[in-house]
Amino acid sequence: MTEVRVREATPADAETIAAVHAAAVRELGGGDYDDRQVRAWLENVHPERYPIEETDAGIHVLVAERTDRLAGFGWLDCDSSGRDESVGEIVAVYVRPDVVREGIGSVLLDRLEGIARDAGLEAVVLVASKHAIDFYRRQGYEGEETVGLEMADDVSLAGLRMRKRLSSS
Repeated sequence: MTEVRVREATPADAETIAAVHAAAVRELGGGDYDDRQVRAWLENVHPERYPIEETDAGIHVLVAERTDRLAGFGWLDCDSSGRDESVGEIVAVYVRPDVVREGIGSVLLDRLEGIARDAGLEAVVLVASKHAIDFYRRQGYEGEETVGLEMADDVSLAGLRMRKRLSSS
């Protein structure tokens, strides 16, 4: 695998992040969700959605680059408002469809977990779409409950709420 460089996202990355996100939803989500669900999911994808400049609020948006091209992104919310105070949330990990299964998602997730660990969090939670459940299981996440992800136009996507306990090392 070509080396992957991970860094904090900048506002200049927002358009490309949205393009990666949309491509992943279109190409990977269609196998598990119907056309209406995919369209509703895509309505939530736009450059203004990503809180790139909110690191002071405990939010981290990272990008992974390979050969100077954005290959994926990840989003961590360390703020525990509404959750157990020692738990963060992985909001998103998406990889360009042409580089799926090349370790980029794992590198992003590992980096997000490291940030959570450094912030003193004991665990992270996420809601995995159907096609991502196996990926997260391989990374040590355990399923807790099936949930509905509310999208545009009152459309819901089935997902699995998952949790991983972070080691102190």
